[in-house]
Amino acid sequence: MRKYHEQMLKLVAKGFYNELINYGVDKADVLSVAGHLLDNVMQKGSGADKQVEYYNRIFTIKDVRDDWASAKRLDLQQVVITPMDVALIPKIANWLRAPATRQSFYPRFPDSEKELVRYFQSPNCEYFSIFHEKNFAGIIGAENIDPESGRLEMRKLVGDPDMHGKGIGKRATFLFLYHVFVVRKYKKVYLHSLDINIRNLNLNGKFGFELEGVFLEETRIQDKWRDVIRMALTAPVWLELFS
Repeated sequence: MRKYHEQMLKLVAKGFYNELINYGVDKADVLSVAGHLLDNVMQKGSGADKQVEYYNRIFTIKDVRDDWASAKRLDLQQVVITPMDVALIPKIANWLRAPATRQSFYPRFPDSEKELVRYFQSPNCEYFSIFHEKNFAGIIGAENIDPESGRLEMRKLVGDPDMHGKGIGKRATFLFLYHVFVVRKYKKVYLHSLDINIRNLNLNGKFGFELEGVFLEETRIQDKWRDVIRMALTAPVWLELFS
């Protein structure tokens, strides 16, 4: 019955998608519709006007405690990011051993601790540890750093299951974007997401990220081809939203 129910939901979703396309709605707007649907569920049908400018009612640039110049530390509401210590890699490797966690990244992180050390020490990577009330909660960082164009790719992992659902990832994301746009003064951040993960797309959209493209059947996971979504955020958009 569960399998049948899941299949029915897929068919309903596919039919709804086809109807939107038939009415001339493009793919970017389909994702926007999906975000609005999730907002209605999460807010139990509250008005759409209450969802506008969501995160800048919670975070602003002035809320960040910036000790980067003196201590390489950014702080926001009990969440701190600092340059990642390689001594934490065994803990990170343990988190990544969970199949659901490992397979949620595109491309995947290396499997062994030795390979992870080389990976995080690569010159085009810059990763930070996420702490919540002094407890190590996860990592967030930049890959494919391109100083010439001022752009980089963002990746994030809140690996400790006890830390989930506390808004730690949201605050860490805000601190990371502050570091990129205010401290480093870069121009653009982009990210990749497997398939159309409505929840992630909705959360990223509230930080100002916009859809850049959909790569159809881009990667294969457990004998299934998966689509990859790319979203991006520019400095002027973020600074205007959160200043």
